[in-house]
Amino acid sequence: KAVVSTQSTGDITSGERLEMLRRFRDYGLEHWGSDTAGVEKCRHFLLEWLSFLYRYIPVGLLEVLPQRINERPPSYFGRDELETLMCSPRSDDWIRITEMVLGKVPDEFNFVPKHVANSYS
Repeated sequence: KAVVSTQSTGDITSGERLEMLRRFRDYGLEHWGSDTAGVEKCRHFLLEWLSFLYRYIPVGLLEVLPQRINERPPSYFGRDELETLMCSPRSDDWIRITEMVLGKVPDEFNFVPKHVANSYS
């Protein structure tokens, strides 16, 4: 899609966003390997990315377009369960998303985001 060149706003569905995560997984496993260490390295980088991506609000849910960068995002529920899960600020939910694409996490697994975006808190 050439969204930028047409100056239009695209409404990305939760399924399309999950497909982007699957492509990230494929590239990560190709780069780091598909052994346990490679999978966990890929999971770590995917979780760091999800700590940023959860702030994305689908265009179809915005009340006013274009959204201004200094506006606080409204509280919302997604159009489906996956979209609601993807907008969660909880790292436990991000781990659940990685389990959808990389399988179950090890029992002793713990994730603390490197960069905590708390400007909306």
